[in-house]
Amino acid sequence: MAQADMDASPATGASGQAKYEQTCVSCHGANGKGAFSGVPDLTSKYGRLAKPDAELMRNMVNGFQSPGSPMAMPPKGGNAGPSDSNMKNVLKYLRDAFGS
Repeated sequence: MAQADMDASPATGASGQAKYEQTCVSCHGANGKGAFSGVPDLTSKYGRLAKPDAELMRNMVNGFQSPGSPMAMPPKGGNAGPSDSNMKNVLKYLRDAFGS
């Protein structure tokens, strides 16, 4: 069974990996290092993923401007569709794929 299939369940909808690939990858890149300057490196040991889940969920749902970054992350990555369950799946995927 593929990882994306294991992350999804009928109750939570799309997998975190699928949502990341649909919405987040354009800025954060497939490798989590950021697709262009100013996007936080999700693989950095002391970076964004060093923050607690509650803070990251708030930032993902409401949007966030990183200090020193010329651009802000829009709420839900600019995609109004993902549910709270989908956002939790994305965070789990981020931790599993890029967490140090």
